[in-house]
Amino acid sequence: MSTLTQPTGTASTPAPEVRTYASYSRPYWQRVVLSREFAVIALLVAVFVYSQSQVDYFDGPQTLYYLFRDTASILLLALPMTAIIVTGEIDLSVASIVGLTSVAFGMLHVDAGMSVTLAAVLAVAIGAVCGAFNGFLVAYVGLPSIAVTIGTLALFRGIGAGLLGTESRTDFPDSWTDLAKERIVEGQPYPMILIPFAVLAVLFALMLHFSSFGRGIYEIGLNDEAAHFTGVDVARTKAVLFVLSGTVAGFVGIYTTLVTGVARAENSTGLELPVIAACLLGGVSIFGGKGALHGVIAGVLLIGVIQRAMLLESFTINIINITIGVLLVLSVMSTSLLALGRRAVAAGRGARDSRRPPSAPASGR
Repeated sequence: MSTLTQPTGTASTPAPEVRTYASYSRPYWQRVVLSREFAVIALLVAVFVYSQSQVDYFDGPQTLYYLFRDTASILLLALPMTAIIVTGEIDLSVASIVGLTSVAFGMLHVDAGMSVTLAAVLAVAIGAVCGAFNGFLVAYVGLPSIAVTIGTLALFRGIGAGLLGTESRTDFPDSWTDLAKERIVEGQPYPMILIPFAVLAVLFALMLHFSSFGRGIYEIGLNDEAAHFTGVDVARTKAVLFVLSGTVAGFVGIYTTLVTGVARAENSTGLELPVIAACLLGGVSIFGGKGALHGVIAGVLLIGVIQRAMLLESFTINIINITIGVLLVLSVMSTSLLALGRRAVAAGRGARDSRRPPSAPASGR
């Protein structure tokens, strides 16, 4: 059998064009530095250094200890919330789950006489059940997550208030309440709660950024129908994320109860708003498909640093809320403004290319 050979003297077949995603066409350092997450981290460093130089005792161990302790609940709740918002959903009931699990923990330990460990495990399980209920309605029934979690926000808080009413439970062992407020190293500003947070942060980072499950989360956020056709189990993924959110909220309910020494339904009221604000400030798109965990962590700490510095400077809580609100609005607007800027630059380049005279074709021999 004869083989066909390319005749000598003819032009070789041109190499196929290499196609790549626009976001990966730039060098790695540009993708890191010119990112929303890096900007938030740089702003956090700048605000911290400025506060350190302008606010008395800001960098003292006591001030930093309360900064980390007060933001620990938001840091923990922001981990699953990041993944949920990346899918294009939202969970407004996390603070109510915290309140309900706080009530359950107090009643199981004080009223039922269970040990702190067993009561804590059952309370966390209740949080997981609450998350599973949200996940079932969103993922399998197909209801909008904002409507579902607004309803369960009132439902879970109402169940907690119905169980305890205006009462509270305060009889917790000093060894456990002291452990919740203890520092990792005596004299250092790092509370013990940072250890479980670091463990959970690593696990969520591995799940979100270094696993096929995490890639499915981003695919759902970009286009859930396309994700379904590429093999992603959209319903199961969303359900798992809501269960994780409820489980972490249950853990936060135990932590809040032990830190304050009080179990009541009003614990962490309104906490869902700073959690969502920190996620959006940290670069997570409210429309889904974009966001990174390190940016969210920086966003939580940025809000905490601003609040702590302004409190030390005797600003009222209303001024602090206005400042945080303006910062959040600007952060959300920046995404649209950057997109408009990129489109304007692309349009300008296209106009220049259209005015450029076409090059003469090379003459062959």
